[in-house]
Amino acid sequence: MSAVPDAGRERLARAALYLGGFLGPFGGGVIVVLVPELQRAFDASAAEVTAGLTVYLLPFAALQLVSGTIGERLGRARTIRWAFVIYAVASFGVALAPAIVPFLALRAVQGAANAFTTPLLLAALAETTPPERLGRSMGTFASVQTAGLVMAPLCGGLLGAIDPALAFAVPGLAALLLAAAPLPGTAPRAAGETRARLRDAFTRRSTTIATAGFLAYLAINGVSFLVSLRAADRFGLDATERGVLLAGFGFAGMLAGRPAGGLVDRTGSRPIVAGGALLCAAMLALLGVVGSVVLLALAWFVAGAGSSFVWAGLNTLAVQSAPANRGGAISVVGAFKFAGNALAPPLWLPLYLERDELAFAAAAGACAAIVLVIGLLGGPRRIVVAAADRARATAAAHQ
Repeated sequence: MSAVPDAGRERLARAALYLGGFLGPFGGGVIVVLVPELQRAFDASAAEVTAGLTVYLLPFAALQLVSGTIGERLGRARTIRWAFVIYAVASFGVALAPAIVPFLALRAVQGAANAFTTPLLLAALAETTPPERLGRSMGTFASVQTAGLVMAPLCGGLLGAIDPALAFAVPGLAALLLAAAPLPGTAPRAAGETRARLRDAFTRRSTTIATAGFLAYLAINGVSFLVSLRAADRFGLDATERGVLLAGFGFAGMLAGRPAGGLVDRTGSRPIVAGGALLCAAMLALLGVVGSVVLLALAWFVAGAGSSFVWAGLNTLAVQSAPANRGGAISVVGAFKFAGNALAPPLWLPLYLERDELAFAAAAGACAAIVLVIGLLGGPRRIVVAAADRARATAAAHQ
């Protein structure tokens, strides 16, 4: 076989990893714009329909505590393929659901399946990326996931205008194509090498990084609803105008992700995380005190760019944190992230109702605390590179 087909297959495999990273957040968020249409289709309340987002996220977050480890034990490629198949079947079921109860049940299956794709895709990407480009790949993956969040309402609205079922069937078709797509190869397991264990995912480094991820989603992503509330309360923006304002965060993240990853490659992960966290903290504090909608939108846009620096660095640190169970460590970090997102509304809303600037100031403080958490990490920034090289050498020696 010639080198050209091999190179083409590898490019296709990496593209599939990124598309899989896009599909998860896209499938979760596509429901947001379809609430009125789904209410009419199911003769359901707004609360019942919006529960479709909650039942997607809960199993997605909870199962990530173990999904990466399970995937590493069963085989990364096999687990990813089966998860995409289950996601596709559930998506087609959601599209054809005759009532709200089966709709919600199948949304939960979608979320559970996604828990077995996102961390393992990121682990596969890390293992097949040269060390000198690892940060850029992690930053690109983060920006692709942000793109999924940003594009979900837009694409959902366009598909929903034709038929709301298409907003779920199209991602299902994409999942089937991804299940059949090539995946990058991994080094064979060396003779005598132990299988991935759950406790290997909970190293000191991985739990420290997971704590930083918890704070990032709590303080940065978790205040988007506050930005929307302040835009309505203080500046009188309607729903469409608030949607455009909030989308600025995601578009900034898309633009900044790959450059942020390049900086990680050049300077290391921890300085980039710290710099991004401090920038976001400053913008969060401004969100509570700015006196014009233009400044509010600008501060939120810059916070979106700063978040890309946080995630480019944290993703790189996560894939380096537990060489014995890379997928497991990534999934643990993911579980902590979404726990932070879930805790944000009950934590920040009472402060906002007391004084709106108080909520944003508290979120800024939590964001700044990321710098302290990351400072607890020790050891070289490329700890996993040496471990991966040793694993490949051991595998080669046993061939």
